[in-house]
Amino acid sequence: MVFSSLTFLFAFLPIFLILYYCSPAKYRNGLLFTGSLVFYGIGEPLYLCLIICSVLVNLGIGLLIDRSGRLSGKRLWLITGLLYNFGLLFFFKYTNFFLENINGVLKLCHSGTQLKLLELTLPLGISFYTFQIVSYIIDVYRGKVKADHSVISLGAYLCMFPQLIAGPIVVYSDIRRELHERTITIHNLDDGLKTFILGLGFKVLLANRVGTLWNEVCTIGFESISTPLAWLGSLAYSMQLYFDFCGYSLMAIGLGKMLGFTIPENFHHPYLSRSVTDFWRRWHITLGAWFREYVYIPLGGNRKGRIRTIVNLGIVWLLTGFWHGAAWNFILWGVFIFLLEILEKNLLLPVLNHKSIAAHIFSHIYMILYILVSWTIFAISDFNQLAMYLARMFPFFGIDRKSGSAGMPRP
Repeated sequence: MVFSSLTFLFAFLPIFLILYYCSPAKYRNGLLFTGSLVFYGIGEPLYLCLIICSVLVNLGIGLLIDRSGRLSGKRLWLITGLLYNFGLLFFFKYTNFFLENINGVLKLCHSGTQLKLLELTLPLGISFYTFQIVSYIIDVYRGKVKADHSVISLGAYLCMFPQLIAGPIVVYSDIRRELHERTITIHNLDDGLKTFILGLGFKVLLANRVGTLWNEVCTIGFESISTPLAWLGSLAYSMQLYFDFCGYSLMAIGLGKMLGFTIPENFHHPYLSRSVTDFWRRWHITLGAWFREYVYIPLGGNRKGRIRTIVNLGIVWLLTGFWHGAAWNFILWGVFIFLLEILEKNLLLPVLNHKSIAAHIFSHIYMILYILVSWTIFAISDFNQLAMYLARMFPFFGIDRKSGSAGMPRP
């Protein structure tokens, strides 16, 4: 179920809010947990047991970490939790990717052996709720939060339907107090409803409409489009992606306010950025914060010299690209951003951030080129089709791919 569907807007949400507001405060977590499971089950009944198991297993792991007297015991249970959570994510999201690449290597070696791909569908929201629950058990291990003893409150945290499917990624420590004590006011309801409607408008009125141009470009075929149409198509996809994702985040924030929760901001005018570095402080803010807190800083951050900083950034961007999808174009997209960030940190940032009018103009032109090219790489998974599209965007390089592999790129 999606927030813009008629079922959600005129059936699920009104019924849930009436029950939620009429219930005593002590029963609201249970109602939120149950309602979120219903919400998830309508859209993904096959994997409902998977998210319930995630709640139960991580509740136990959190308690075992909290009660372990020795550091070695805490570390053992943390590793167990990481293997369980990331193991499920890897199995469902990346197994066929690796099998396909192994088959490709076997084919190059002229081997007649081919591994059979698994018939798997990706569980809705697994990338988001995996990161959320991993942050919980890591914070319990660090002593930042105490382990939750209630399956209801932990389930309400992990399964909370406003941000279950598409984020923002909410860290347990940020809403721990609200899970156990929150107030619902008419002001929060009014403010949350306005934010939700704004996000709904972003999604339905803007993202869906502007995305039709990108869909038409894909239908026409990249070999048949002109250079201006290629740039317009990339612009349409970039705007569709922003309004769609930002719209969902705003709807989640608005729903959270209506339920008494403060869900963090996920976008802050990213297309007004003057550098790639600044862009990724403004785009998908909660994902960037997660990687900074649980990957970049534990690796040493920028505290161990320039070479180590570059390596740490490379690891973060490889993981960021791979998190977005099980295809090589996402890895290429991550490497592209990594290289630009390194170039900026070592050369371009003083120029891009200069206060002169010329620097402002140059930085915005630079960012327009980055935004359109990077989202083109993100959108097209077939490398032959990607090369063809980039050749249409930059015909002066003299690269013209007349043919690509069969199959249209996915929008």
